[in-house]
Amino acid sequence: MFGKSALDSVQTQSKANRRRPTFVLTTMLASLAFSFATASQAADTVPPIATATLAAPISASDAAPASAWPTLSGITAMLRAQFRVAPLESLKIAQAVLTEADRHAISPVLLLAVMSVESSFDRYAVSIAGARGLMQVLPAAHPQLIAGTTDLSDPAINVRIGSTILRDYLDESGGDLDAALLRYSGGGRGYARRVVLRMQRFDASLRRE
Repeated sequence: MFGKSALDSVQTQSKANRRRPTFVLTTMLASLAFSFATASQAADTVPPIATATLAAPISASDAAPASAWPTLSGITAMLRAQFRVAPLESLKIAQAVLTEADRHAISPVLLLAVMSVESSFDRYAVSIAGARGLMQVLPAAHPQLIAGTTDLSDPAINVRIGSTILRDYLDESGGDLDAALLRYSGGGRGYARRVVLRMQRFDASLRRE
């Protein structure tokens, strides 16, 4: 279903009107060199909420067509089968993931992996520290992003804010995914490795969809 590995998708630059640094990969991430099957079926086209181009290649040689990214139906099916997420909730999460992956030039598989580690796709999850939702956004740490937000359990809102935070950390670390994930977790030991392992798992699952 994919033309590039999830690691290749993580290593992107944004579209023409947004210049982003090329991601620097750590040794730990080398295990993600997967090859994916190519074309997606027309029935799996993302609906109007996420119809923008879903691929943001780092160079001409690494360019991957939009069809190389996970499909809406593929993500939805995985969430239902592996995490027992209800059909409507699965659809909302999948739409949010594809929309924000496009907006921020981040691999949707990376966003899914972060959500899996942070909340196991429970949009009502609240941590002891007060982090909320799918991507465990901490209001106290990001007051400007949270301002005016009414419901952090809403997948569209939570994934938008969480993706913005992760995108900023990637930029500020010069594209070092390991460093960005470490910062996103607040310094959690082994966090980046856990996310990488989830990426591997999701890669395999989505290729079978």
